Amino acid sequence: MKTVKTDYLVVGAGASGMAFTDTLIDESDADVVMVDRRANPGGHWNDAYPFVRLHQPSAVYGVNSRQLGNDTIDEVGPNEGFYERATGAEICGYYRRVLDEELLGSGQVRFFGMSNYIGPNAGRYRFESRLTGETTEVQVRRRIVDATYVESSIPATHTPPFEADPDVRLVTPNELVELTDPAEGFTVIGAGKTSMDTCGWLLNHGVPPAEIRWIRPHDPWTLPRRHMQTLELVPWLMEWVSLRTEAAAKAEDVPDFFRRLEASGLVVPLDPEIEPETYRGAILSQDERNDLRQIRNVIRKGYVQRLDDDRIVLDDGTVPTDPQHVHVDCTAHGVKTPPTRPVFEPGRIALQYIETPVSFSAAIIAYIEATRNDDAEKNRLCPPTSFPSDAEDMIRYTLVGQRARAAWREEPDIQDWLQHCRIGFVQGIDDHFDDPRMQDALERIDEHREPAIANLERLKELAESSTS
Repeated sequence: MKTVKTDYLVVGAGASGMAFTDTLIDESDADVVMVDRRANPGGHWNDAYPFVRLHQPSAVYGVNSRQLGNDTIDEVGPNEGFYERATGAEICGYYRRVLDEELLGSGQVRFFGMSNYIGPNAGRYRFESRLTGETTEVQVRRRIVDATYVESSIPATHTPPFEADPDVRLVTPNELVELTDPAEGFTVIGAGKTSMDTCGWLLNHGVPPAEIRWIRPHDPWTLPRRHMQTLELVPWLMEWVSLRTEAAAKAEDVPDFFRRLEASGLVVPLDPEIEPETYRGAILSQDERNDLRQIRNVIRKGYVQRLDDDRIVLDDGTVPTDPQHVHVDCTAHGVKTPPTRPVFEPGRIALQYIETPVSFSAAIIAYIEATRNDDAEKNRLCPPTSFPSDAEDMIRYTLVGQRARAAWREEPDIQDWLQHCRIGFVQGIDDHFDDPRMQDALERIDEHREPAIANLERLKELAESSTS
């Protein structure tokens, strides 16, 4: 058995593992071993469907040390007027270059792809080559970093949560692009980002809206892309942050919080006639939202239980189908939501959400790991949360983010790091202090910040008491 020694063993080379490692080696002289079951870095992007794109701007995705894309604003298409969004292929290539040129090029990182992490053995850690079966032991001087704790579940690698007869044409979004025989219609199953991407792709490729049936167990809230911007468009983001802070300070209860967000245009229902029940962070332009609203055949009968060759069995009824109909499984959960745990524990770091995106959370965790010595202090600065799935979750998620920002404001070095953080949405703030929208936003944030935290605490307790 081979043995390697290192300061940090990072398990997982997806978005969080790459962002963590990139910042860690930038802020310290640490030696890092990265292990991933895939051949290439990038995590779930390696298995994503061909038509996937970021929902957020490329300008705030990836790692701190390297730009993704050209920081340009699209001039045509549904993303017109907003910062470019990378394709899945672009992201995979980006992470490969980051690994080769930034991480491996530093001399501080070793990468073992096509390897399964198989856990500790008497205080040491092991991984096994998926090609040769050879086992390598890793002696870790400081910590193991779990970059898979909130790993994404995607259609290409998950098992559908329902049964399907052999004659049913059931495909993943990856397989959708490989169809050779025309379909008599399409049924998209799921209500998250993947289902929105899939419906949009079908519409863009000439499938009439009437030939698309969309099974949505719950209707989702969406975010307006106009506000999820950065750099030259960062005043729109700060307006969103300020109005959300005001809503958090004034909301009487959880439904009122979302009513206030909707009234300010901060969240938008996919169907304006249906009250949303879920929130998964999908970001849409108004053009994209209008396209999706063309699909009027929306089935709201709960979750799919079984696909027969002549009917779809759901929680609350059935709908007809046939073998010539193509069913697209978009039910993978996306981001996992395991129970939160302390980010920093003796000998271990569990990368989790503090704020969106997860790459930003991983990067600031790395910065705090490199610049602080006490785990209690590190955990105070990195309160973990899980990605929200409904209104009550959004209260908790917003509260954790507000607490974290409040703690960071008291740390001058963190404030300086944030101002130069490429993957933080607030790039460009310093360049727009003279913008009236920015001035209004900052004044609103200052006025409502502390009342927002206090009221979010109350709303969280209210939500917990109503479900207990």
